[in-house]
Amino acid sequence: MAKTVTSKAKPKKSATEIKPVWWKRLRHRSWRIVKSKPFIIVAAVLVVLILINSFAWQPIKNPQYGVSFSVKYAEELGSDWKANFIALLDDMHVKRFRLMSYWDRIEKSPGKYDFSELDWQMDQAAKRDVKISLAIGLRQPRWPECHRPDWAKKLAKPEQNQELSKFIEATVKHVKNHPALASYQLENEALNGWFGECTSVDIERDRLAQEFSMVKDLDPSHPIYMSLSDQHGFPAGSLVPDKYGFSVYRVVYSTQLPIHFYMTYPTPTTYHRLRAWLINRIKHRQVFIHELQLEPWGAKATKDLSIEEQNKSMNTEQMKFNLDFAKRIGQPEIYVWGSEWWYWRMNHFNDSGPWDTFKQELQRYPG
Repeated sequence: MAKTVTSKAKPKKSATEIKPVWWKRLRHRSWRIVKSKPFIIVAAVLVVLILINSFAWQPIKNPQYGVSFSVKYAEELGSDWKANFIALLDDMHVKRFRLMSYWDRIEKSPGKYDFSELDWQMDQAAKRDVKISLAIGLRQPRWPECHRPDWAKKLAKPEQNQELSKFIEATVKHVKNHPALASYQLENEALNGWFGECTSVDIERDRLAQEFSMVKDLDPSHPIYMSLSDQHGFPAGSLVPDKYGFSVYRVVYSTQLPIHFYMTYPTPTTYHRLRAWLINRIKHRQVFIHELQLEPWGAKATKDLSIEEQNKSMNTEQMKFNLDFAKRIGQPEIYVWGSEWWYWRMNHFNDSGPWDTFKQELQRYPG
């Protein structure tokens, strides 16, 4: 006869005993971290910053808006750039512009300068008592960021820099007495090495300093603004312009990781305020927003995006949010980004929502 084995029932383990060893260690260490002084200090600082951001740092009451406008980008979208610019002047009543002086548009052949496009814009502005902040140099807003003429691309770097210097000199001499000119913006995001068809050798601090000194000597009566490398740059060098600019973007299509996706920048207004405060205390200069995102940043060029895809990174509600976000940063001078897109969307898609949204904002703050 087979021997019968009677199994004893094992007592049930408590919920605590069921947890694996690693969980016990993690919970113990986590609690130890929470009780630690550094954690308490960091948490307290974050709470204070949130309270300061919510109560002490109120939105700017009278923002001074400027609008960036690029002939190149208006043409890329298929718009009549002159009609776009006149609409901004006469329908929207923009009072401040950032305009471009692209090297490849003005000096298509060596030593032959054609300022007719820029002259037309500045003359139209002057007729309406509108002021211009003029981007100058190699690196200027809109793709490909570095706007070399084809003939200059074939030159060795020293010769190319010489020709660039001649171009900047010619530009400053041409515009410095124009009644619409208010300031220069030298080398847009000059130290930004991750965006645009610019190479690492284009980031030359010595050349930047030489350009700055040359422009100051040629035209000491107009201030020179310079923008930081991106949303996170800090001016650590010895070159000190009259004002520093930084960009503010919120929703973009990120391609920096293996998985591409729409992301919202995690930087709060507190971060931008503290950075502006540090620049003011260390460099003794004011800060302005040279580029506030009010247009899409999608997976493809905007002209190739459907209206639904455009709305994923920019729509009227996002525009309002970004405008409110910028005002809470506390810097009065704000140059917005997207005027060509508002006009194109209004005419190509029969959707005046973005155009009307910023127009209404200007009506609230006409100064």
